[in-house]
Amino acid sequence: MAFRRRAKSHPLFSQEFLIHNHADIGFCLVLSVLIALMFEVTAKTAFLFILPQYNVSVPTADGELVQYHYGLKDLVTILFYIFIAIILHAVVQEYALDKINRRLHLSKVKHSKFNESGQLVAFHLTSVIWCLYVVVTEGYISNPRSLWENYPHVYLPYQVKFFYLCQLAYWLHALPELYFQKVRKEEVPRQLRCIALYLLHIAGAYLLNLTRLGLILLLLQYLAEFFFHMARLVYFTDENNEKLFNVWAVVFVVTRLFTLTLYILVIGFGLPRVESQALDPERGNFFSFLFNNILFRMSVLLLVCLFQASVMWRFIHFQLRRWREYWNEQSSRKRAAAAAGTKQQTKLLKRDSGECCKGGTVEASVLWFSVLMLLGFPCVCGPVLRGKRVWLVPGTNFLSP
Repeated sequence: MAFRRRAKSHPLFSQEFLIHNHADIGFCLVLSVLIALMFEVTAKTAFLFILPQYNVSVPTADGELVQYHYGLKDLVTILFYIFIAIILHAVVQEYALDKINRRLHLSKVKHSKFNESGQLVAFHLTSVIWCLYVVVTEGYISNPRSLWENYPHVYLPYQVKFFYLCQLAYWLHALPELYFQKVRKEEVPRQLRCIALYLLHIAGAYLLNLTRLGLILLLLQYLAEFFFHMARLVYFTDENNEKLFNVWAVVFVVTRLFTLTLYILVIGFGLPRVESQALDPERGNFFSFLFNNILFRMSVLLLVCLFQASVMWRFIHFQLRRWREYWNEQSSRKRAAAAAGTKQQTKLLKRDSGECCKGGTVEASVLWFSVLMLLGFPCVCGPVLRGKRVWLVPGTNFLSP
């Protein structure tokens, strides 16, 4: 009976120990917060980590509605959900992606990209479903005017605030994951730039009270990203299958157009109608008060348009280069096929000419054989054509094997 080999143990609190056990450490911290809920002394502090803070009762026609606004205590809640995201990241990696990687036998570069796309497919799919549910239940799609009416939207429903806190926690957890996953140095700048852009847009929408617009923009962005990373996963499993990249190209262009249209509609035309507002720091409209003036709005709109134009330019340039490479490959294949066909025809012609030459030799031999037979030398000439069947006259077997 063979004994199971023990995994290599690392020194306590060393770098390798932290990398291999970071999910278990995060789970212990999360579990300690959950255990603190069981005791009256620590329950109040534990609720700071788990539940969104700054709830207020807003009077409505049907009674009172509990809503939320942002504050410094949100940082504590975000920290707790960073550890939750680290745990979920490790679960997806160990129980799904690692098992698939063992079957595919990918190179190191493809292995890293496969892990990145696998994690983002799971996150984007969850975010698209969650975001779509929030947008539909809150009525932001059925009533587009609600995107700018009664701005600033200081008070948020519970599910909207919780969604933003989880989004910030996920993209903040991606920073230490670059270290835990041992991402290659060449990939770090690109991923840092992506994380910074997401954090900038999500935190900007949250602090500037543009959460309704931010929800729809995140829905469009995550939808396009889901198709892109799904296409990469399919491509890594079968390099001849690139159909999903064509689907992603269509979805990407449509989402860019909708994104730019929404920016212009809300920031360019909607917010100027509610430009006059009083500064009320207790209400939490300090950042929105600074934002909602014509100079700042036009500056943001210009930056957004330039950014979207640069993204579309890179996309068009990439697609043109990809199509050029595809057509060059197809033309080279056609030339190779034509050259192979020409060579095959040449071989067939040579073979036919060789058979004709052999046929002429047999006919000459038969002629000489018949002459010699008439002269009475059959024994001398018999072995020359032994084993051959020759037809001098159609239907007459002159010489049999």
